Amino acid sequence: MKTIGLIGGMSWESTAHYYAILNRETAARRGGLHSAPILLHSLDFAPIALMQAEGQWDEAGALLAQSAQKLEQAGAGLVAIATNTMHVVADQVQAAISVPLIHIANPTADALLEDGFTNVGLLGTRFTMEMPFYMDGLKARGLNPIVPGVDHTNLNAIIYDELCKGIVREESRQTYINAIARLKAAGAEAVILGCTEINMLIDDSVSPLPVYDTTDLHARALVTAALA
Repeated sequence: MKTIGLIGGMSWESTAHYYAILNRETAARRGGLHSAPILLHSLDFAPIALMQAEGQWDEAGALLAQSAQKLEQAGAGLVAIATNTMHVVADQVQAAISVPLIHIANPTADALLEDGFTNVGLLGTRFTMEMPFYMDGLKARGLNPIVPGVDHTNLNAIIYDELCKGIVREESRQTYINAIARLKAAGAEAVILGCTEINMLIDDSVSPLPVYDTTDLHARALVTAALA
């Protein structure tokens, strides 16, 4: 099994979910006491969040590219960015390494297409919902992504001010449920949890639409790639 190189810390809350899923999935597939060989470079999220807010994507990309290089040099056979938003610099990171970067949107698109969904709601940070990098990737796979039809400020604030700090509030859960209801009314057949922390609030038990959790799907795809 190849060693999985994980660029994490954005936020560490969701990186912890990655670690658990990677190991549980490896144990399920390999049996016994097997766990996943992982190299984790956990970055300080505060300066990266500031770069996001100030639109310093090239600088942030250089930081993540350096992280990916360190993971490759340490023996990673593949690399992943453990966050949706920072896939805005995925091409910059892949160009810096010779091992594959496993993109978070691909296993999500695969799962949706396999289940026959085309019109899909997308929830995430305002960068993921407003910038073209994620939407265009979904469209290229034949999907029609739909975002909530109101101001995204509150959804974004819940991610940064609450979920990234491990705070889970019922009022915020309802805010996301309401957003999914708007997506359903706009024609969405399923919803992508396009931020790796949203699964702290939303799952199939509370969502008005079938949920596709990018954290879970990405982590499982990493195990598949590592075992290939």
